[in-house]
Amino acid sequence: MSGGKTISLEFFPPREEAARDKLAQAARELVARRPAYVSVTYGAGGSTRSGTADTVELMQSLGMDTAPHLSCIGSSRAELLEILDGYRAQGIRRIVALRGDLPSGMGRYPGEVHYANELVSLIREHSGDWFHIEVAAYPEVHPQAAGAAKDLDHFVGKVEAGANGAITQYFFNADSYFDFVDRVRARGVDIPIVPGIMPITNHKQLARFSKMCGAEIPRWLEWRLMDFGEDRASLRAFGADFVADLSQRLLDQGAPGLHFYTLNNAEATLAVWDKLNVG
Repeated sequence: MSGGKTISLEFFPPREEAARDKLAQAARELVARRPAYVSVTYGAGGSTRSGTADTVELMQSLGMDTAPHLSCIGSSRAELLEILDGYRAQGIRRIVALRGDLPSGMGRYPGEVHYANELVSLIREHSGDWFHIEVAAYPEVHPQAAGAAKDLDHFVGKVEAGANGAITQYFFNADSYFDFVDRVRARGVDIPIVPGIMPITNHKQLARFSKMCGAEIPRWLEWRLMDFGEDRASLRAFGADFVADLSQRLLDQGAPGLHFYTLNNAEATLAVWDKLNVG
């Protein structure tokens, strides 16, 4: 990408045959644009472990630098090390290291490694510098954090444990990203912090995702999306313009790149990507 800016993409493991076909088609369309790398999610408590491995293999078969997500909740140290050794044997050089979500119905954190900074430390202890480690960042504060200052402390702890870069939760207010980066830099942390970008294609789905992850939909934007009702085509067109404007502002004002949450949908991501001045 021009000016050193990078575009990366996230996919999730499909659960059904039709969804696998859709993923493969979307991946082929998007990979043709030569993103810097792609990441593949890992379900709560490792619930999509086999699907993650299959999707990683698909992405590698398409020639992509592939970064599996690895979450520590619900896994023993031995299980985590087994996964790391398997990825190393596959030639994987990048990992997205996360605490992960609790499996449904569990009231406490199972497993031997409970937090993302502990997982980063474990990876470094076991694999040295083999893996480039990305971690999560929350410009609007993690929904389970005790406060903004505590959340920043947790982020800095992940970097001190050995993280190379960070991908943010998606957001629709650019100022939240710039404020977060300023506070991180004031703590002496200089790793790249790449904004996570969520295309807007479905208001109800977006509202549900945002409630779960603590991402704020600004009130004016919520009302605009509601006004489209069942006019999906107009909503998608408006959403592509809005997210492209947000993304371009982020790039123009210093973001090192963009990480698209594709939801295995090439059309929505390309509708934004095509509007960007990224070379």
